[in-house]
Amino acid sequence: MPLEEKAMSTYLHAGRPVLAWLSRASLYISGIGLVAMTAAVGWQVFARYVLNNTPSWSEPLSLHLMSWFIMLGAAVGVRESVHLGLDFVRHGASPAARRTMDLLSLGLIVLFGLAMAWYSAVLAAGTWAATIPVLGWPGGVDFFPMIAGGLLISLFAAERFVDVAAGEQTAAEIIAQELA
Repeated sequence: MPLEEKAMSTYLHAGRPVLAWLSRASLYISGIGLVAMTAAVGWQVFARYVLNNTPSWSEPLSLHLMSWFIMLGAAVGVRESVHLGLDFVRHGASPAARRTMDLLSLGLIVLFGLAMAWYSAVLAAGTWAATIPVLGWPGGVDFFPMIAGGLLISLFAAERFVDVAAGEQTAAEIIAQELA
């Protein structure tokens, strides 16, 4: 094994547990957010129809929580390769063409995630002075899920890019083996 491949392989094996922990933590946080949103909506319905006193905070809080669990879940989906894709062309291609398509696709996903994080940060900075009336939070807080999600999407896509470039098993294949 050439020295460059050995160094890349060592990097992959050293960094994978950290990325696996980050992915798992994102998934758990996403699940907690889903449960919290369900509780907030449930309270809103109960308060509206039973107490005849609708809380004004439940809808904006639910939307904020939904943004978090969607973005974190999407990032985990990129790592585990369970995101939407049109693979029928890829499956009919030669192994070299498949590798090229995978590298191109993953490179574009990295760039997309970085652009999403960057422009969301710009939007957060631009709306920071505004206040979300019912919650009392700065308006820029609404863009935090997009920033975190974009960074995680980029990070997980970069992990898969390096896996494909090095000819290693991808994180999705390793996860499938762990679950089997």
